[in-house]
Amino acid sequence: MPRGTPYPPELREQAVRMVAEIGEAGAVRRVAEKLGVSPDAVRYWIKNAPAELGGKSGLTSEQLGELKALRKENAELRRANEILKAASAYFARELDRPRTR
Repeated sequence: MPRGTPYPPELREQAVRMVAEIGEAGAVRRVAEKLGVSPDAVRYWIKNAPAELGGKSGLTSEQLGELKALRKENAELRRANEILKAASAYFARELDRPRTR
């Protein structure tokens, strides 16, 4: 494949499964040779693959999805909290200001 061309997801999944099935020293190199890809690419795919495919991330696809959703919700809550802090500071200044009749 030309440089910079992404490998298809099916090839990545197949490589991760094959290494997990072999499960012995040198498996990454042998699988990479068999599939015609770089051993470093296969190591990267294993590192980032979900646990149910034999990856090292330790999380299943479901858990990864939940984690992504929770991180997004956390970011939204942080933004809302910053807005509320700014609003309370604004109104506190308004209340502290002396009133004129």
